[in-house]
Amino acid sequence: MTEMSAPQAPNPAAAGEAAPGLRVLGQYIKDLSFENPGVGPVQAQPNIDLGIDVSATPHVDGNGLFEVSLKLSAKAMADGKVLFITELDYAGLFQLQNVQQAQLEPLLLIECPRLLFPFARRVVAEITREGGFPPLLIDPVDFVQLYQQQYRRAQEAAAGNPPPAQA
Repeated sequence: MTEMSAPQAPNPAAAGEAAPGLRVLGQYIKDLSFENPGVGPVQAQPNIDLGIDVSATPHVDGNGLFEVSLKLSAKAMADGKVLFITELDYAGLFQLQNVQQAQLEPLLLIECPRLLFPFARRVVAEITREGGFPPLLIDPVDFVQLYQQQYRRAQEAAAGNPPPAQA
């Protein structure tokens, strides 16, 4: 009887190419603020205006190190008055290895914020709870869609067609 073995997956390291890699070296709060001007009972359901911004900058040491920053801001209003305003700048230090240039930007602006988001979401929930409000649980964010919107805006701006004003 002959033995049959499963086909082996190609090994990029054996072919002289190192596999792409992403490492999270650290994550931290760069800036956090919470303002609570709306003290007192609230009868109406608050309207919450949420903002999300993602940025990535190469680290001064190089070596494939990047700092990715996820900025979350929330402003809650009810009956025409501001209940609270919170802003969080949550960042992570990432090391990328053997990543093709074409994949660098999507990796930094989609995958890295996706890794940071659950932790930033928890910080926002805790700070609003500590401020005397129910925890603000931010819905999951589609970072692919956010990246595509930013990419289209950049393309339109480069072509001389400013994006339409948003309400």
